[in-house]
Amino acid sequence: MKASRPLVLDANILLRGIFGLRIRDLLASHQETVEFFTPDVCIEEALRHIPAIAQHKRVDPVQVTADLHQLVHLCVSIVDRTLYEEYEEAARIRISARDPDDWPIVATALLLNAPIWTEDQDFFGCGVATWNSNSVEQFLRNS
Repeated sequence: MKASRPLVLDANILLRGIFGLRIRDLLASHQETVEFFTPDVCIEEALRHIPAIAQHKRVDPVQVTADLHQLVHLCVSIVDRTLYEEYEEAARIRISARDPDDWPIVATALLLNAPIWTEDQDFFGCGVATWNSNSVEQFLRNS
């Protein structure tokens, strides 16, 4: 079956996907019915946070970085800024009161007409459907 519904992942979901099992399992088990996307800046953000989280969890940051690349290769498409930047103004308006640095995630969601999967409360109320890890299974099951 071909993937049919898009879902935009925030950097915190990518990080949970490489440091834990539940998110990784959800991504793997639903990749046939859901297309997972993330803007390029979320990969950069995840890479910036890996060293500190890896040190805290006492795991090898090199291996975790490789895990991120493998996760993306297997089931997450990276959206280049050149594709979502046309939605920058609308995205900034929607997210500016909460965290203006998150505009690329909102812009990607607008580009793809897709909800966002995040643990960041700043997205709630931005006019784009938002799922957190406790509720995303409902979206995934209905895809």
